[in-house]
Amino acid sequence: MEKIIIEGGSRLEGTVSVSGAKNAALPILASALLAEGWNTYHNVPDLRDIRTIKRLLTEVGAEVETEEDVVKIDTGALKSHEAPYDLVKTMRASILVLGPMLARLGRARVSLPGGCAIGARPVNLHLKGLQQLGADISLDHGYIEAQARSLKGADIYFDLVTVTGTENLMMAAVLADGVTTLSNAAREPEIVALAETLNQMGARITGAGTPVITIAGVDALKPTSITIIPDRIEAVTFMVAAGVTHGNIKILGCEPDHVTAAINKARQAGITVAAETDGLRVVGGETISSVDVKTLPYPGFPTDLQAQFMVLMCLATGLSVISETIFENRFIHVSELQRMGADIKISGNAAVIQGGKPLTGAPVMATDLRASASLILAGLAAEGTTEVSRVYHIDRGYEAIERKLSQLGAHIRRVRE
Repeated sequence: MEKIIIEGGSRLEGTVSVSGAKNAALPILASALLAEGWNTYHNVPDLRDIRTIKRLLTEVGAEVETEEDVVKIDTGALKSHEAPYDLVKTMRASILVLGPMLARLGRARVSLPGGCAIGARPVNLHLKGLQQLGADISLDHGYIEAQARSLKGADIYFDLVTVTGTENLMMAAVLADGVTTLSNAAREPEIVALAETLNQMGARITGAGTPVITIAGVDALKPTSITIIPDRIEAVTFMVAAGVTHGNIKILGCEPDHVTAAINKARQAGITVAAETDGLRVVGGETISSVDVKTLPYPGFPTDLQAQFMVLMCLATGLSVISETIFENRFIHVSELQRMGADIKISGNAAVIQGGKPLTGAPVMATDLRASASLILAGLAAEGTTEVSRVYHIDRGYEAIERKLSQLGAHIRRVRE
């Protein structure tokens, strides 16, 4: 086991580059299942979840080659239609192989997924949509069994907005017979990136980025070469790092249009955010203003930034309320922030934060990916030493975060416990 040790109090200054987006790379790598031949993906981050999806693709017979941030995948000789429990249990996004495997092979056997312990995230919307496309679905000893001689286009309405559900059904529908419409679809930039990738492979998808996506099925797809979009969650995490340390940093590679809601909240909190030719200039103010936040599906404020923004509000003057509407169990990090002196009270799906009290270093434990990022941010702002254990969570979604923060002047290191 490893832990990250932070000596707080340093003002962050300098330039940092954003890695490719994990949440875009995962479905795009899974989409390689749809076409024979070598697909090439650039700007792929080196993360635990990325390694897991590559292992999963190798498990079913794909050839996978990696050189720095370039991944090449050929799925021309698939030998299996099963995504086993040992791999799927570690990463919920493994469910993304279900749609393309079913579309390509006519059958798929995928273990029910695991991942971060941030509340129930059922896959029933995925399964209901696949059934509407004509698949026979059953659950057997913890596995999803899906079969279809041929998929047929259908009009599908999501009762709840689901990112992975939208991605899974979009990938299944590209090889279906006829036209499929996905209504109340997710609108995230990662959805648009997947649709653009599929279209480059020969799919016919329109409406990605809107609540209604239309997919006209085709007979086959061809391999492609694409570049993964930058990670908007990582970009805003560094933005918050500048805020909590009153720093001055330049974030390279960020797409400001992908993080409009977060930028607006950061500016309300007193952080200066200015677009430059190759990124964002972010300057933390001398004081931090309290701001209320409510997480919402895109283009609203992302649930994946709630924990990080909470640290900023712990240091703000006055009272703020953060409401979590996406996941019912995403305040696990609050007890760890309280160990560092934060004044936070939970009321239902809201966290009430009395800011302005200094944070002090303490041993804390990460409970999920974004919670671990919040504890590192708190450590940067705290007086004294903070030790964050169970940092394998952060390795699922942040590439070399301690190295990047060190380049900005943070006193942070990783050690083996």
